Amino acid sequence: MRTPPRLASVIERRLLVNYRVDPEVAAGHLPAGLRPQLVRGSAVAGICLLRLGSVRPVWAPAVIGLRSENAAHRFAVEWDGPDGVETGVYIPRRDTASRVNRWAGGRVFPGEHGHADFQVVETADTVRVAFATRDGSTRVDVTAEITDTLDGSGLFADLDEASAFFRGGTKGYSATSDGPHLDGMQLQTDAWRVEAGRVASASSSFFDDPDRFPPGSAALDSVLVMRDVPVRWRPLAPLDTAC
Repeated sequence: MRTPPRLASVIERRLLVNYRVDPEVAAGHLPAGLRPQLVRGSAVAGICLLRLGSVRPVWAPAVIGLRSENAAHRFAVEWDGPDGVETGVYIPRRDTASRVNRWAGGRVFPGEHGHADFQVVETADTVRVAFATRDGSTRVDVTAEITDTLDGSGLFADLDEASAFFRGGTKGYSATSDGPHLDGMQLQTDAWRVEAGRVASASSSFFDDPDRFPPGSAALDSVLVMRDVPVRWRPLAPLDTAC
């Protein structure tokens, strides 16, 4: 792949659906060299349900940008970098409704994508996002209500703590079809902001699978919402996990 372009876009809507996971179970889902980032003794995993608008190279005008619905399954991770411990997310799977993203992911910009069909219903106070992958392996259906405070989380004391955690993990490394090399991309923004949410209902063929997560090893924790946030995407050098 040639040097990937830097991209700009707007996060029109992003649901961060978070799970508390047993650290040993989470570690079993990670490639060598990565370890779970723990919060209050638990690993943090989840699903990012993301609608992007105005996606284009950073030098291009927003009017020519593309729009797409996307999803990523994620684990918060840390690893030993040249200057000390680094943090980010490991993404075992990305999916999209966009033909452009499916073709360009892993070719033009980092991140291979599977093919999924999305259903989205939004109001000012409620968001429902559901998707099913064309290969039949993954189904997700989440309804979140926007709230004033983050209540009931076992991971985060309040919204500020949750926001700071995810702002510190903007480097994402995605699994690739060529084995130990992970594609890297970093989200950058000067307008970071999140809203609290409450999960009204959620189902996930990934986190609800007892073969992947034995009973009691993964629990739905919380949901955060980002809306109308301008961002940039910086390609990162691939991460080799062969060692």
